[in-house]
Amino acid sequence: MSVSADALYKMSDVELLAAYVEARRQFVEKKFARDTQRARLEWLRAKMFVGSPGGVTERNMAIDVSEEIARKGQELREMTRELDLLKVDVDVIGIVIRSRGVPALVAAQAEDAVQGDAEREGH
Repeated sequence: MSVSADALYKMSDVELLAAYVEARRQFVEKKFARDTQRARLEWLRAKMFVGSPGGVTERNMAIDVSEEIARKGQELREMTRELDLLKVDVDVIGIVIRSRGVPALVAAQAEDAVQGDAEREGH
């Protein structure tokens, strides 16, 4: 999305709320994709650990030097970066909504959605 704060402030209330909803939708989709990829990576590590011969140390070393695991880990880090950038967009739109004094009901719903994310993420 990456719309400037000035452009957001110049939007009408309806456009601003639509941008917020779209940014939240994209955030949730990317977060689901990232979490799914994270779970697949953990499953792959566990599968390699169980299928490898040797002791715990040798198994862990084999997993650590695996190119496939490293590539998937890099993809996961890139997904996390994209997710963080999208979260910044959501937060900026939320700030503009609150600074404008959008009707209390809408602002409260937006705030609840942002706080719900923080609680789920363990902040």
